[in-house]
Order: sequence, then structure tokens, then C-alpha cells
Amino acid sequence: MSRNLGIVPLRSFVAVADCGGFQRAATSLHLSQGAVSQHVRRLEEALGRTLVEREGRGSRFTPDGEALLGHARRILSLHDETLREFGVEPGQTLVIGSTEHAAAQLLPELSASLAATFPQCRIRFRIDRGAQLRSRLADGRIDLALLLGPPDEPDACTVGELDLTWYSAPHWSPPARGEPVPLVAFDAPCALRTRALETLAAHGVPAEVGCEAAHLAGVQAAVRAGLGIGLMATLGKSPDGLVARDDLPLARPLPLSVSPRRGLPADLAEGAATSLTRLLTRPRTSLLGAA
Repeated sequence: MSRNLGIVPLRSFVAVADCGGFQRAATSLHLSQGAVSQHVRRLEEALGRTLVEREGRGSRFTPDGEALLGHARRILSLHDETLREFGVEPGQTLVIGSTEHAAAQLLPELSASLAATFPQCRIRFRIDRGAQLRSRLADGRIDLALLLGPPDEPDACTVGELDLTWYSAPHWSPPARGEPVPLVAFDAPCALRTRALETLAAHGVPAEVGCEAAHLAGVQAAVRAGLGIGLMATLGKSPDGLVARDDLPLARPLPLSVSPRRGLPADLAEGAATSLTRLLTRPRTSLLGAA
């Protein structure tokens, strides 16, 4: 009987350890959970040992599994090093989740920067609300999340700040003194919504949410229709049909943080953070071009 461990089964096996389970490993490898399970069974058949056993609703590595894990990491490291020695990069997809607020300005530049930093990776993006991105990050469906607000995960880091600007329709006029200012806001929970309400309250400006939207396009459409003012992070580029307001209290910038999924190689997380920090500290004219 021919016994061969195989690079692909070993990569799935290591992913189960790094990602914390079969489903998360399958998601990070862009495979089905059944395929990852089959890879582990192939290793068990080749070695004649049980490597993973069920524990409650989850699973755990047996002593033989723990022993194989160390060998598997060395085998994969040598395998990938050999490919690079011959000018071949092992393929990998890096999935980055981002909120909408500055995606139009940041993501094209970030994609180009990451492609230059990690030429062996295919870059994919997922645009979503912060809560959904956090859920996908926990499930291993994305590798990195770019989130507004201070980091709230142990491995997250702040890469810079996004300036916030009030916008309205050109024809919009403030309400009479004492009347609440109508606010167009994202559905709660939202860091921008909270910052907008806190900023106005801190300066004694009465306000009420007159329109809510789940996505940036809805917020901008409502502001454009004159339903109220909106606080947005646009890197100084006014959205079409909106004008910046300098007659409202200045809102403090919001930090932008990067959170990696469990098991993501440190060089990928650090490379993305470095690229974002570089972009956010560049002169605005350089980032936005002629806009």
C-alpha cells in the first residue's frame, strides 16, 4: 500500500488548528467542510492513527495529531520555500472586509499596494456593515476587517484616523432656532451615528434622527433629497450632489482599525496594516489625485 501524506491534506490539517475548527478552516481555504474532513481522513488512513476526535460539539487533536501538526508546519514551510526558490509563489487569496465609508477612496489604492507587497496573493474585497464584518471575521469568512472605531479585538491595531465632515443638500437650510436638526444616519449600531449625535449634543445642538439607512448609498440619497444632514468619512472628496457644512460643530476623527482572523499569518496582517497606515498619512492631494 502506497502511503503519501500530500501537501493539500497537510495544508487543510494545519488550517484546522490555526482557524479553530473544520468549518473555519474550510472557509479560509475556500473549500467545503466535507473536503477538509476528507483531507484529514486521508492523513489518518496514511498514518494508521486517529488524529482528530470529537469533543462535545467540537473536536480536538489527539496526541498523534499534535505530533503531526509540528511536522506538517515544517513540511509546508519547506515546500513553500522550495517553490519560491524556483520563482514560484504558492497561491493564496486574501479576503478583506471593509465598511463603506471610505471604500471608494481607500480600496483601489490599498488593492494596488497589497498586490505589490504580496504578489503571490489574489486580493478580494467584501463591503458590508461593521457588525456583519465582525461576524464574518469570527467565522473565518474574511481574513482582515477594516473597521471604524478603536480596535476591540486582541490582535487588532489602529492604522490611522478618518476625518469626518457634515454634508447636506445644496438647498438645505438649518431649522429655526430651538428646533431639532434633522439627522440622516446609518442603522444602529454605528460608530458614525454615535459620533454625530454625541457631537451635536456636546455643543448644545438639538437633533433627531429623521431618516435611517442600512447602507451609504441610502444615507447619501436621503441627504441629497434634503431630508437632513449626514456625517461622513470621505477623505475630503464631497459626494456628488452634496455640499460640506462648516456651520456645524466639528466632529472628532474616527480611528480606523484592522482586525485579522484567527490563524492569519502575521506577515499578511502586518503588511495590510502598514499599507493602510502609509495611505492614510499620504498628502490628501496624492491620495485623491485631481478630485
